Parts: sequence; structure tokens; C-alpha cells
Amino acid sequence: MVKKNTCIFISGKGSNLKNLIARSRDNSFPIKISLVVSNNKDAYGLNYAKKFKIPYLFINTKIKNYENKVLIYLKKYKISFICLAGFMKIISNTLINSYQKKIINIHPSLLPKFKGLNTYSRMLKNKEKKAGCTVHYVNKKLDSGNLIVQKEFIVNRKDDEKILKIKTQKLEYLAFPEAIIKIFRNT
Repeated sequence: MVKKNTCIFISGKGSNLKNLIARSRDNSFPIKISLVVSNNKDAYGLNYAKKFKIPYLFINTKIKNYENKVLIYLKKYKISFICLAGFMKIISNTLINSYQKKIINIHPSLLPKFKGLNTYSRMLKNKEKKAGCTVHYVNKKLDSGNLIVQKEFIVNRKDDEKILKIKTQKLEYLAFPEAIIKIFRNT
């Protein structure tokens, strides 16, 4: 199997990155993580890139045309697929146009509900009975691309934001690899 050179975009802890690195070590998993991009130079997840000797790039998304620098690196590392794993920045149209149907995101809600930020507090405020995560294709509208995989759980009355996050992340570690396998099984 020829693995797809993949870039993972992160902003924080990188727990989904860590999970995908572990999965990518399996010969039957369809991607090879060839680059990590972060918009946060202090992102803990960059430690995983360093530990596993994966090239990484810090990008300052406040500078004009930052995506041109990203595109240069994506080309340099022959990236054909991108996973947004807790990347807390909206992807530019330049990147979306360059990688149409080749960028996926994991979101901590059952989309189309609770797009954007502060999902857990909004779920609790809305007294949701179910929560979960969604892996979807990235398009030009926030958290609106076609769904690939969703995983859900029942919200307990005692759940707070911290518990919702823990339960959601456990499902994310299953959903993200499942979505990647599903995509490449169908191509």
C-alpha cells in the first residue's frame, strides 16, 4: 500500500495528532504523517512531531498571505491530504481551493449542531441529550462540509464541560482513523 503523505494542523495539546501518529505506524493505515503545522508556537502537540521526527512548521496566521508559506511546505513534503486536528483557525480559501476534497476536520459536536467554538457550554445550556463528534470535509463555510463519520454518546445529567470533553475525545480517537480509512477505501 502506498501511503498518502499527510499534514496534520494543530493548535494545542495534539492528542488527536498523537493518536494518528500511532495509527499511521500500522502498515495497513492509509496515511503517513509527513508534516505538522501549528499556528501556536507553544502548542504541546509539537512535542509529538519532535519525538517522532516529523517535520513541523509554525505559521503566524496574523501575517498577510501566510497560506502561501504553508503551500510551499505542503508542496515540499508532497502533501496530498490534510487533517485539521484541533486547529483553532479558519482555513483560508487559498488552501481550500488548492486541496479540494482533500482536507478533513474533526469537530466536537454532532454537526450540524453547535458549529464553531464553545460547543460544550452551548450543549449544556441547550440541555442536549446526545453529544459526540463529527469528521467532515472542509469547505468554505464553517463546519459545513459533507459528513464522513459521526460518533455519539448519551449526555448524563451530571456531565459538565470537562466530562463532555473527555467523553468526546475518546470518540474522536475512534472516529478520525475510521474516517481516514473510509475515505481511502472509497478512492
